[in-house]
Amino acid sequence: MTLIIRVADGNDLLAVLDVGRRTWPVTYGPIAGQDYVAMGLAKWWTEGATIPAIRAGRVTVAELDGTVVGMASVGPHENYLVLWKLYVLPDYQGHGIGSALVESVVASAKGIHPEIRISYLTGNTLAEGFYRGKGFVEISREPGCDGVPESVWMQLKLDPKEQ
Repeated sequence: MTLIIRVADGNDLLAVLDVGRRTWPVTYGPIAGQDYVAMGLAKWWTEGATIPAIRAGRVTVAELDGTVVGMASVGPHENYLVLWKLYVLPDYQGHGIGSALVESVVASAKGIHPEIRISYLTGNTLAEGFYRGKGFVEISREPGCDGVPESVWMQLKLDPKEQ
């Protein structure tokens, strides 16, 4: 099995959306409820929300034997680079695909950005452990509302000497 990490192109649109549609219910349903899942899918996992990121070169895909099994998407927020999305299909989690995506994002950001930030919802212990294992450290929390848990923000400082 050959894993390829590459920048997404227009041909990847439906596969990227499929990753989101298949991972969000199992990731967020138990933590934040089905209404949150439905809202997120309708807001962030649509062609209209995804095409601009792909066109801007901000989406990376993990392709295994010709099939997209994971994706990462970055973008600016308050003068920082944020890893907004990092998802691997449930059947492929735990095999280093998420790590490979993060390593690609970090490599692309070095020398351009001083740090990368991410957030996850309290209760997402898999995300918390994964990001801590990659060197991210907690920097702040935002209160949740309407049954959605608080968001935990983390950062990974990028060493400009490692370019």
